[in-house]
Amino acid sequence: MDISLPGEGGHSSRYALVGQPVRPVIGARFSRVAYAAAHVVADPLKMTDPWSRPVVDWDRTMAFRHHLWRLGFRIAEAMDTSQRGMGFDWPSARDLIRRSIAESRTVDGADLASGAGTDHLAPASARTLDDVIAAYEEQFAFIEGEGGKAIMMASRALAAVAKGADDYAAVYDRILSQASGKVILHWLGDMFDPALKGYWGSDDFETALDTVVAIIERHANKVEGIKISLLDAGKEVALRDRLPHGVVMFTGDDFNYPELIAGDSRGHSHALLGIFDAIAPVANAALARLAEGDRAGYDALMTPTVPLSRKIFEAPTEYYKAGIVFMAWLNGHQDHFTMVGGMQSARGIRHYAEVFRLADQAGLLADPDLAIARMKSLCAVAGV
Repeated sequence: MDISLPGEGGHSSRYALVGQPVRPVIGARFSRVAYAAAHVVADPLKMTDPWSRPVVDWDRTMAFRHHLWRLGFRIAEAMDTSQRGMGFDWPSARDLIRRSIAESRTVDGADLASGAGTDHLAPASARTLDDVIAAYEEQFAFIEGEGGKAIMMASRALAAVAKGADDYAAVYDRILSQASGKVILHWLGDMFDPALKGYWGSDDFETALDTVVAIIERHANKVEGIKISLLDAGKEVALRDRLPHGVVMFTGDDFNYPELIAGDSRGHSHALLGIFDAIAPVANAALARLAEGDRAGYDALMTPTVPLSRKIFEAPTEYYKAGIVFMAWLNGHQDHFTMVGGMQSARGIRHYAEVFRLADQAGLLADPDLAIARMKSLCAVAGV
């Protein structure tokens, strides 16, 4: 079974598939909390203005959440993977959160947390910290009003108006003190969103780390954990080592997640990952092995997913969503490769060809015949 794929220099060559699809372990129990940040499925037939007027195929979007729940994952809803701030606006996110919370109540054991940010407040329109606080309060109130758990997302508006660490502390202190339940914090690096450069009031990691730890220590009874997305395992461990008892680390490191989740004598991370959307069947099987104490089996399954994840999340990292949705299309979770905001155009055909190769090598093409047919159609559109 092979396919002609474009490569370096624009030349095509035959690629012979080598992978065997990995089958998930239905009903597996994990020894780590595992959130998958889930994408949304656009409706291309109803979407006439993809960037400013997103239209969602709600049936397929909810079906994908059932797919993740069936594999044992919790869902991180309306996060960056759903294109928050990149074509998917707050009114759409609000609808998504409401629908997903309601849907979760129909599934035994289903769990999810939803992103609360300030994306309805344009950074240029934010004048004061009170503007940012009010924006956070609106989204927290909606999520908590629906009976949901909030993930406090990083704020472009706060990054724009804050003058230093004290301003970040003031905003986070206010929101966390008012939260009705446990909150997950998210430290998102500027490789994912350049507008967040200098978040926490400093470009220096150690200084920013002190600010974050101080906030968490003051609100340890309100913080379930923190997700850190800096693509640097050492920085994640540095924060993990300083977390108060009872506050957990959720890795957001889509480059180094296998060893961070597995851990060592110093500890381990739980997970809240965008890549889990794309690698859910293999991650499920690997986490099942880890729960059984089979580290070698875990590594054998999870390690081959890393080259794929690093390709999907390569710079410019914020365009990783295109690779996530591409994988969903290859694997039959949606009938088209069209994204909110037309984001499928953010990567080129050689990128997608390499994602195809690496997905095969990781055992992540569930139906190779379908994946080949769809890859051929994409190549044809690209003139290959």
